[in-house]
Amino acid sequence: MRRTARAAIYAGLALGALVMVFPFYWMFVSAFKTTQEINRFPPTWWPGSFRFDNFVVAFQKSPFARYFVNSVIVTASCVTCTGFTTILGAFAFSRLRFPGREVVFSLLLSLLMIPFEMVIITNYTTIIQMGFNDSLPALILPFTSSIFYTYILRNFFLTVPDSLYHSARVDGASNWRFLWRILVPMARPSLVTIMLLNALVSWNSFMWPLIVIKTTANRTLPFGLYAFTTESGSNPELMMAASTVVVLPMIVLFLFARKSIVNGVARGGMKG
Repeated sequence: MRRTARAAIYAGLALGALVMVFPFYWMFVSAFKTTQEINRFPPTWWPGSFRFDNFVVAFQKSPFARYFVNSVIVTASCVTCTGFTTILGAFAFSRLRFPGREVVFSLLLSLLMIPFEMVIITNYTTIIQMGFNDSLPALILPFTSSIFYTYILRNFFLTVPDSLYHSARVDGASNWRFLWRILVPMARPSLVTIMLLNALVSWNSFMWPLIVIKTTANRTLPFGLYAFTTESGSNPELMMAASTVVVLPMIVLFLFARKSIVNGVARGGMKG
């Protein structure tokens, strides 16, 4: 009975994995098909030959190299700024004693219940007033901090014994030195998780670039892919090739860092 139940569980997991992986498989093989192969019915499960012409044509029809550079710049900037502000915020809410600390943190945490779509108009108005409309800074400034990541890192900081903090203070270490010399190295797993999650979100961002970016030169990959659907006509093989370029870096990143993501979230979810 126990073996049967275990077999049923594994079968269910295998079926779920197949459902999740199949769209990526179909996107990848379709990127190498010809127009005739991709429109054939019943569909072919494997291309007759791996053709890289679709990637060449896709890059010719839209400046995906420029989109890729823009995505790298925006992602790297968001990860760096968010990491810095998250470290400072987590330290302040975990180690510094000031009136109303828990109330302020609870209020900030409650902002997680507000979807991003509700603050788009406010963010857009602010970007317009600052003169950053249709520029890469407009894609970076609204995402330079995150209360969710601060919550994860704060919970990890709380697991560090207070005696370690007091000992460092007695030895003459300032709060700044204690943070960067002791806490940050200890919190490396959580920081890696935060940066990886932030990189995934920044790389795949679509709605905000769609609103603030007007010129082709400032598009990122997801927005460029959306515009590519109208610029290239109805060529699904070119769309699949372009989609592979957009998705593949994040797939590789997730495959190599999936354990770090799970472990970091688990560590941050426990309060000592």
